[in-house]
Amino acid sequence: MELIDGKQIAATIKSEIAAEVAAMVERGERRPCLAAVLVGHDGGSETYVAHKVKACEECGFISTLIRFEDDITEDDLLAVVDELNNDPTVDGFIVQLPLPRHISEQKIIEAIDYRKDVDGFHPVNVGRLSIGLPCYLSATPAGILELLKRSGVETRGRECVVLGRSNIVGKPVANLMMQKNDPGNATVTVCHSASRDLPEITRRADILIAAIGQPGFVTADMVKEGAVVIDVGTTRVPDSTRKSGWRLRGDVDFDSVAPKCSKITPVPGGVGPMTIVSLMRNTLAAAKGEIYPR
Repeated sequence: MELIDGKQIAATIKSEIAAEVAAMVERGERRPCLAAVLVGHDGGSETYVAHKVKACEECGFISTLIRFEDDITEDDLLAVVDELNNDPTVDGFIVQLPLPRHISEQKIIEAIDYRKDVDGFHPVNVGRLSIGLPCYLSATPAGILELLKRSGVETRGRECVVLGRSNIVGKPVANLMMQKNDPGNATVTVCHSASRDLPEITRRADILIAAIGQPGFVTADMVKEGAVVIDVGTTRVPDSTRKSGWRLRGDVDFDSVAPKCSKITPVPGGVGPMTIVSLMRNTLAAAKGEIYPR
């Protein structure tokens, strides 16, 4: 069993990005700028945004964090989005999810200029992804494919099972895995809450991507010998031995599943760091006008 070290791979990619940014500055070009909008004080969102700010520093980006209390109105948040859309110094920005219940997440996503949508959630980017056109790829799926590529996992002709059908992970990663690319060219099955005989389906997988949001859901009987397992789950579970009182647990029961795998990602330190570095890559592409020329 080989552990896929997302933390180390992400560090390598950040070094590559930093070198490219240094070359841009040397040519007299400005540094890429990423803005993040954070509403409220959700613990997971706070941690995630802090990691994004740190990654910007490591990549040589300019980062801006815009914070609001969770009582901000939808109209006021839309006005902030409009300001960022029209700010020529901001190459890309994100509105951290989840948002308070009184705000429509979809309405906010659709209000973002797709040319600055470095999270890859806008319908224009989602649509372009689905037909294989250049776009900002959703960060977690893009990170998963980069993990597979840099870990030497062969995907062509392999059977890939995706657990979960969310718009953020399940649907886009399934789409990417079936496209005529490398990584890609896999035979893809998407499973969800209505799927029958789930263990029978997952045991066929050469590559199993677990993004179902249920800690420890994937057990040893659901995985075939020699499979590659990518664990996207990051659920906070109680842990009295930690100062915080909690720890992150993935969707895979790591201790029982890992011995059966050829390769597996840990939680934390697997997909998470790659999600953040994929956001950095999208921001760099936005600054350079690679996807949508200025």
